[in-house]
Amino acid sequence: MAEPAQATGGTLQDGGPRRPALSPSRASDFKQCPLLYRFRAVDRLPETPSKAQVRGTVVHSVLERLFGLPTAERDQAQARALLQPAWEELLAQQPELGELFDGPEDPELAGWLESANVLLDAYFELEDPRRLEPEACELRVETELDSGVLLRGFIDRVDVAPTGEIRLVDYKTGAAPREIGEAKAMFQMKFYALVLWRTRGEIPRQLLLMYLASKQRLAYTPDETELRRFERTLEAIWGAILRAGKTGDFRPNPSRLCDYCDHKPLCPAFGGTPPPYPGWPEPDPGPESVLDRTD
Repeated sequence: MAEPAQATGGTLQDGGPRRPALSPSRASDFKQCPLLYRFRAVDRLPETPSKAQVRGTVVHSVLERLFGLPTAERDQAQARALLQPAWEELLAQQPELGELFDGPEDPELAGWLESANVLLDAYFELEDPRRLEPEACELRVETELDSGVLLRGFIDRVDVAPTGEIRLVDYKTGAAPREIGEAKAMFQMKFYALVLWRTRGEIPRQLLLMYLASKQRLAYTPDETELRRFERTLEAIWGAILRAGKTGDFRPNPSRLCDYCDHKPLCPAFGGTPPPYPGWPEPDPGPESVLDRTD
């Protein structure tokens, strides 16, 4: 394998000003609709997460906690026992999520929690966590490309075999249209593969998507040629973002996904008017939100 381009960073460090960076979520937003990118990364307009999106966040949290337990304790009963604490912790961090239900006695809350348990049960049909020892879960990573583009994101799980091969794992809990959701998920995984290659000098042997709702696994093996091509794609996306950022010319790109967008009333493609452009954000468009960490 050829030597990778020099990279800086690795695990994201706290403290100090943060430069504007490209995450897989924001890159995907710009590809889908430049105006959506502006609303989320520049205007930072509030969005209301759905019950399904919050459920995905809770399930991710449970799986992270599960791998923090001793190997022998990683069973379905423990996963179910971790669900309520994970929900309560998220609710303490973001009390506004409590508005999704009519109080703790709302019968819909019990059904929603049980639907999360169903996804956790499905996970155990896909793999046995007692046979795994991940190197990291919910890993925050950052690297700078030779071109100066700063990449930043989270990886659900990193597995490293005794022989050194790296596998990146991502859990999917949402119900997005498969052809759209799968393309977006693979874009995300290639992003992470590129970051790992540029920080470690090792191309991941496998990218694994685990679809809990359908109990399916999708494995993919990237290669150097593909990742170099993907790197150029990200550089082109970032260049387009910077050009739009100078002028505020973030144009809408209408599609069937517009029906799921919180910002449709502000979109000129549907007769709306965006808020005045606030200018390019400094020093950083902000961390990924609960919406970004789910699917």
